[in-house]
Amino acid sequence: MSDFLPLPPREPAGVNLSDWRRKAGTSALAGRRYDFEQQSSLPARATISLPALNELLAAEPVPLKPITSEILAAHYVQKSYRKGTLHIPVLQAVKLAIHEGEFVSIIGPSGCGKSTLLHLLATLDSPDAGEIHFDGYRIDNLATSGRDILRNRYFGMVFQFYHLLPELTMLENVLAPAMIGHSVLGYWRQRKQLRKRAVEMLELVGLGHRLKHKPRELSGGEMQRTAIARALVSGPRVLLADEPTGNLDKASGDEILSILRRLNREQNLTIVMVTHDGRIAAEADRTVTLVDGRVVAA
Repeated sequence: MSDFLPLPPREPAGVNLSDWRRKAGTSALAGRRYDFEQQSSLPARATISLPALNELLAAEPVPLKPITSEILAAHYVQKSYRKGTLHIPVLQAVKLAIHEGEFVSIIGPSGCGKSTLLHLLATLDSPDAGEIHFDGYRIDNLATSGRDILRNRYFGMVFQFYHLLPELTMLENVLAPAMIGHSVLGYWRQRKQLRKRAVEMLELVGLGHRLKHKPRELSGGEMQRTAIARALVSGPRVLLADEPTGNLDKASGDEILSILRRLNREQNLTIVMVTHDGRIAAEADRTVTLVDGRVVAA
């Protein structure tokens, strides 16, 4: 892992969902408040604004612990599929909250609904009942254009089978979300900055020397690292990973997991990862277990 570059600083937290829906007031994360552990000069539980916080810290050192904000949530989500006349329930009243900065793994036996739940959180599919919320906004009922904006700018997606375009170089694959998210003129005006960002993301995952290579010239682990760079190029708030190590050998899988841990710990990137591997799941901050479409442990 010594060839991975230090993580660049992330953009400040915040989201403007007025791209597709206007809502009065500020983001759910605006005006963040803080918890303090009991001190001699403080009540057992106090809140304080950021300006006052700076003054307080200058006068007296206080252990600081941010109040976690719910960034992504499923509220009593149900999902079924039909095959002919057969009705197959997959998710049954699933309730799950993901807090900003968490690394959460979702685990369970094959067919329990892990990937279905991740796809619903990513708005790749719609629930039959219940709601999906992101940063305080309901998102499962967005129009197609709204979902596209959400996935292009705020969610990063990593899948088991990479989904790289074989005719493009690694750099071009990583640039693809930027090309999609901008108009032709907008991309042309920002092409130097966008290319610089894509190169930085490839260097971040240790592939700065592979910019002009195509997918057929890379190993499975290198292709998955490219997919992670592509997922990060837009500076997402949440990274959603569906079996990101499932198609890799142990050494390559451990490399991918190490990258995800660093992104979470050093950049406070929220990560939701589906896996069938208990060893991989144990590396997350919290493990959510699904059985027969229900959350049995969280």
